[in-house]
Amino acid sequence: MYRVLTVSREYGSGGILIARRIAENLGWKLLDSALIEAIVEKANIDPAVARRYDEKIDPWLHRVSRKALWHGAFESVAELSDNDVFDAQTMAVLTRRVIEEAAELGGCVIVGRGGQCLLANHPRAFHIFVHAPHAFRLKLLRERLGDRPDLEQAMETTDHQRADYIRLHYDRDMYDRHLYDLMLNTRRGIQMATRVVLFEMGFGE
Repeated sequence: MYRVLTVSREYGSGGILIARRIAENLGWKLLDSALIEAIVEKANIDPAVARRYDEKIDPWLHRVSRKALWHGAFESVAELSDNDVFDAQTMAVLTRRVIEEAAELGGCVIVGRGGQCLLANHPRAFHIFVHAPHAFRLKLLRERLGDRPDLEQAMETTDHQRADYIRLHYDRDMYDRHLYDLMLNTRRGIQMATRVVLFEMGFGE
């Protein structure tokens, strides 16, 4: 029986809604904002700093300077108290640790952040990718964020950032179908999509 679900998603496709409903249905822990909270506690940093670097990558010049100065010292980071030395790479290292710990315990839904790559060989993990047509995504985003003029740009930018994150940290293509047990189009509704995932995981009727 599966004990972990990873949810990768296009921005605005409803992936977080599906993740939330499945976590509630199964009584599992949802690791999205909760993952950030865990990192804030582990690293002893300002929550705003963690959110700023979540699923982001550092600029190229920063990565080059960081490697030259630190020679991988951050790979063994345990606790940080100085927000000035916290960056996207550090966030990624700590994110990986939290995901691994959560998967070991089981009973969790992990949203984004490379879970499908990190847990690719986990015997009790089920991996899905959620996508939707452009117009459907805009509709969901307007319902959540209001009719902002920058929604289309936000969709494109966020999708690129997420793909870059996977490419940099896992050397994989986020859209590679071989990473997933199920690729799901939500255009027929979030409720139906949720039922499909539960059924494929062995929890449906």
